Amino acid sequence: MIATILILLVALIHAYFLVLEMFRWEAPRTRKVFGTTPEFAAESRVLAANQGLYNGFLSAGLIYGLWLGQAGAPLINFVLVCVVIAGIYGAITATTAAFVAQTIPAALALGALWLGL
Repeated sequence: MIATILILLVALIHAYFLVLEMFRWEAPRTRKVFGTTPEFAAESRVLAANQGLYNGFLSAGLIYGLWLGQAGAPLINFVLVCVVIAGIYGAITATTAAFVAQTIPAALALGALWLGL
């Protein structure tokens, strides 16, 4: 049960990233979250939307894996490992907030899954 809740949390976080990056990228609040200027946001809109789409795929993979039940465990493990790696990469190349927002929740979900919680 704990693992399922944490997996859903990771899926929701990435669905939220999809919304921010695909539909709200140039909004003042989103620019504040990502620390971008109006000019940068306008210039990088298409790149951000592409990144948002990938976040949506991560979210969908986790939800689909949960829907599959036990058969979805390999998919969930794969997606969570991808999220952990993406968060580490983001922390190294962009901001430590990526580590907090991506790596920690995904690592907790993996731990709960592996421990059978």
